[in-house]
Amino acid sequence: MSDSPFDLCDDNAYQRWREHKLAGAPTRLEELVVEIGDPRRLTPAEHEALLDRCRRANMAIYAGGTGDDPDKAIPTRLGAAFGLHRLDHNRGADDDAVTSLTVQTDAGHRDYIPYSNRPIAWHTDGYYNAPEQRIDGLLLHCVHPAEAGGANDLLDHEIAYILVRDRSPAYIRALMHPNCMTIPASQVGGEQVRPDRTGPVFSVRPDGRLHMRFTNRARNVAWREDLLTVEAVACLKDVLHRESPWHVRGRLEAGWGVISNNVLHTRTGFTDGEVPRLLYRARYYDRIAGT
Repeated sequence: MSDSPFDLCDDNAYQRWREHKLAGAPTRLEELVVEIGDPRRLTPAEHEALLDRCRRANMAIYAGGTGDDPDKAIPTRLGAAFGLHRLDHNRGADDDAVTSLTVQTDAGHRDYIPYSNRPIAWHTDGYYNAPEQRIDGLLLHCVHPAEAGGANDLLDHEIAYILVRDRSPAYIRALMHPNCMTIPASQVGGEQVRPDRTGPVFSVRPDGRLHMRFTNRARNVAWREDLLTVEAVACLKDVLHRESPWHVRGRLEAGWGVISNNVLHTRTGFTDGEVPRLLYRARYYDRIAGT
């Protein structure tokens, strides 16, 4: 026995971890929210309160007092306070690797849903990244909300794992297969900018923590062609769309943000007012320290 809760041959370890996880997992949005002053200068009590949520739910929501201050140091200094330093310089990001999520219609952004006002289905960030660029940490900071809409559904990926494994451990085995999910190559202007990315949905990091890469989009994703994988993916999608005590929905207001170990999330469509919706997104190759 490996004593890992994610070892399908060690049900005792799984049951112990499952019991502990569910006993501490928040079941209301309010349990995730921590009111803070300036995210750039957390007090010890604010830091501990946010870390407590991240330990129990892999995420925390901060209600900060900076309002619509557009200072990009707000998310990056907050991230650094939790050991998040290695930013992902993804395409579409600004020069500092922090992405400005707002409606953009230029040629480099208009074909990508995050830069539109359309809804975004369940996903984890960076599911098309190479294994050595695995996104373990994600921080979203709201500078200005939409006039209407733009809410997020959130679900701890460890809870998703439990809900699937409780139905059938075989489904987890299929979702951990190294060829489970392929994101086809991306081309821009006839040139390939990213090759095919094939890998598992669930995997275990070298430190024993669970990682998840997933997208619920209908196009530009290919699943391993066997019956068990088809059933496992259907089960996972059912889990995501079926209400549970651990599914939460909220909308970030100005000065608010989410810090997470890249949990599952969505975004509803939105309508801009005179001031466009603007969120900063920081993706990290680090996991929140202490979780």
